[in-house]
Amino acid sequence: MHINKVEICGVNTSELPVLTNQQMRKLFDRINQGDHGAREEFIRGNLRLVLSVIQRFNNRGEHVDDLFQVGCIGLIKAIDNFDLSQNVRFSTYAVPMIIGEIRRYLRDNNSIRVSRSLRDTAYKALQVRDQLINKNGKEPNISEIAEQLSVPREDIVFALDAIQDPVSLFEPIYHDSGDAIFVMDQVSDEKSIDESWIDSIALGEAMRRLNDREKLILSLRFFEGRTQMEVADEIGISQAQVSRLEKTALRHMRKFI
Repeated sequence: MHINKVEICGVNTSELPVLTNQQMRKLFDRINQGDHGAREEFIRGNLRLVLSVIQRFNNRGEHVDDLFQVGCIGLIKAIDNFDLSQNVRFSTYAVPMIIGEIRRYLRDNNSIRVSRSLRDTAYKALQVRDQLINKNGKEPNISEIAEQLSVPREDIVFALDAIQDPVSLFEPIYHDSGDAIFVMDQVSDEKSIDESWIDSIALGEAMRRLNDREKLILSLRFFEGRTQMEVADEIGISQAQVSRLEKTALRHMRKFI
């Protein structure tokens, strides 16, 4: 997704206008009087808002033009439903509408197909959740949502799980100054236990063919996680010697595995 693209859907984003709050209020007054020109001007004056929102979805692999068009639908819905009498900035009201429209698009176009009934149940549950948050000022639990919809609790859980975006196995879940830890690093595969057992036998056979010093070095390096410098200090040789012996031992083992 090329988010820095200048022209999106035939619109030169570098030339988009920016409206002040005062200009928007005046345009809204004209829109409420049925002025279509004012509506078009208001939409164009808020397209930068759509651009800022779609940047949040730049890792989904979707074409930027498609997301921009969907975001514009959300913007138009926000304009049609915005209440000028409420003391709320238009951007504050519009951004969740645009995000919601894009999320619905991504869910409906997910490669993992979810039935329409499940999606409908999930969307209703999300709407009820938002209503309960606004009413009670806290996050509702699944039972409260199920009671509000008169739907079994299990159905709500199943529906919400079904619309969750799939997570890549290469999604980083932790990162510091060192190497990142990915989802795949935390996933075990019980089906491959037999293969691991066979690999362990082969590894043991290969280790037995090494001399005592090579066994010690590989054991310290790969089973205890020592650095080459730490191994060198422990057995009284240089780091260069450890490195050479380690490479030689691994090369010998490859012949037997």
